[in-house]
Amino acid sequence: MQESNLKLTLETDRMLATIQDGVGWMTFNNPRRHNALSLEMWQGIAQIIEYFERSDEVKVVVMTGAGGKAFVSGADISEFDKARGSAEANESYGKASARGSHAVASMQKPLIAKITGYCMGGGLATALHADIRFATEDSTFAIPAVRLGLGYDYEGIAKMARIVGVPRVRDIMLSGRRISAAEAYQMGLINFLESRDTIDGAVQEYAARIAGNAPLTVKAAKAAANAYERGGQKDDLVAVREMITVCFNSEDYREGRLAFAEKRPPNFKGQ
Repeated sequence: MQESNLKLTLETDRMLATIQDGVGWMTFNNPRRHNALSLEMWQGIAQIIEYFERSDEVKVVVMTGAGGKAFVSGADISEFDKARGSAEANESYGKASARGSHAVASMQKPLIAKITGYCMGGGLATALHADIRFATEDSTFAIPAVRLGLGYDYEGIAKMARIVGVPRVRDIMLSGRRISAAEAYQMGLINFLESRDTIDGAVQEYAARIAGNAPLTVKAAKAAANAYERGGQKDDLVAVREMITVCFNSEDYREGRLAFAEKRPPNFKGQ
C-alpha cells in the first residue's frame, strides 16, 4: 500500500491513524465517552506519534476527535477507581501514560489540533502541545481539576501560562469554569476560529501549506520556538544553531533560491 494513503494498524481501535498527502492524521476514537482518554489510548498515541516522527512521508501532523462532539473531554474517569484510586495507583498510571504524553510534547514535526466540541482537562492539556490550534465556534474549554479533587502537574500549568498568561491560568484553574470558543480565541488559547462548515477545509489547507514548506527550516523554526519557551537553555540554543547550519548547507536551500529565480513553486526534499 502506498504510504501517501496509509492506515496504520494499532493495538487499540480507540485511536486511528492515517497518512494522506504528507499529513499524518491522529484521531481520538472514543466518541461514546466524548473521546475521554483511556490508558490504552495513551499507549496508542505513543505508537502513532513515534511512527509519524520516523516517516519521511509525514511533514505535519493533525490530531482531532471522532464523532464531532468532542476533541477530548478529559481523562476517562471510569478508570479512576481502579487505575487512579490512590496515590500509588496514580503514580503507576502516570508512568504508563507518560510515554504518550511525552511523545506529543516532544514531537519535532509541526502539530495541529483540530478541535470540535468539548476540549476538557487532559484534552486541553494535549491540545496545548500543538503548535497551532483550530476550533469551531461551538467548542468549549475547561480544566475541571478543582471539581474532581485531583492535583494538576506543574508542567501543564506552566505550558498554559506561557500561552495565555498567569492571571488567566489562575482563573481557569481556580474556578474550573467553562470557556467559550470566542473567549478562548480572544485570550490566545486557540489560533483560528472556524464554523463547523469551514474547519475541515481550513485545517487541510493550513496543513498542506506547512507540508509544502522546507522541512529542515520548519524543524529549525519549531526547535527555536521551543527553546525560547524553555528559557533559552544552552543545549537548546546549540541544537538550534546546528539545525540552521544544516539548512544553509542543504539542497532545499539551493532549490528554494532556484525556484524563486524561476518564479515557480519549490520542490523541497528535506535534505
